[in-house]
Amino acid sequence: MHGYTYGNYLLELGFILTILGITFWLKDIVIEGTYIGDHTKEVQRGIVIAIILFIISEIFVFLSVFWAFFHSSLSSSIAIGGVWPPAGIIAIDAFSIPLINTLLLLSSGAFITYGHHALMEGNRSQAIWGTILTLVLGIIFTMLQYYEYIDCTFSMSDSIYGTVFYASTGLHGIHVIMGTLAIFFGLVRLCGYQLTDAHHQGHEAGITYWHFVDVVWLFLFASVYFWSGI
Repeated sequence: MHGYTYGNYLLELGFILTILGITFWLKDIVIEGTYIGDHTKEVQRGIVIAIILFIISEIFVFLSVFWAFFHSSLSSSIAIGGVWPPAGIIAIDAFSIPLINTLLLLSSGAFITYGHHALMEGNRSQAIWGTILTLVLGIIFTMLQYYEYIDCTFSMSDSIYGTVFYASTGLHGIHVIMGTLAIFFGLVRLCGYQLTDAHHQGHEAGITYWHFVDVVWLFLFASVYFWSGI
């Protein structure tokens, strides 16, 4: 981003090492939980606590972004024209792509819940279809978000509005991608007969994370898109 010599190679190397680390980590978890049987009741309880603490930390991450947004919007300074959005900024219509994305995420949450309940009832085929539909909707959401960025009339450097807009929606977009990968990993294990009605804690963690992403988007839509566009 700063034009450093060989910076692009370091970035690519970082991505490769991160992907390799995640891959081998997930492989070890599957081996320990599915084939060796190391995930005892006590270990599972620890995993649940870890997931809860992780989501709480994510809540505070987004809380900091929302804090920046409301601090700037509720007390607009003279530096940005004393109005919100700042003078010269055309806010994105909340009833265009953002509304479509809201429907997509809410629908995906319904499908993954359906798939989860189907898995708990032993209906493997319906669990797979519910998970697949969730993945499709999540990918469409990401594509529409990318299209919105391309078509946007302001950039991240356009006053505090552009900064908090891209910081909040971009951070959420990264979480959607992470959630999509988690759901995809659960689908692979589901298709590989590694998940049962009584043994699917990892997949359940991905589902919980996906619902968290859905809730955050509702707050984003109501504040960053709808309220800013009024």
